[in-house]
Amino acid sequence: MKDILANPNVSAFLTSLVAGEINIATGFVWLVIATVLSMVGGAIGGMLLAGKDIGYQFSAMLGALFAPAGVIPAVLLGLVVLNFLTNY
Repeated sequence: MKDILANPNVSAFLTSLVAGEINIATGFVWLVIATVLSMVGGAIGGMLLAGKDIGYQFSAMLGALFAPAGVIPAVLLGLVVLNFLTNY
């Protein structure tokens, strides 16, 4: 683990991620984080809404699959707007 964190490329990436700089690598990481969180939220929402009707596992699976459909475009648009605002 020390060798990974001591690598200058990883150190620079983590520094830019924490500092809020938006480039292609940090944008991709934020997109993945947002997608995973939306899948968790969609699964919970699906279980709350339709768990008794169609079963908790099936509703969680459907919620996790459909939640990123709205989140991914919104996150991409938000990252583009943030990148535009930080440059100008």
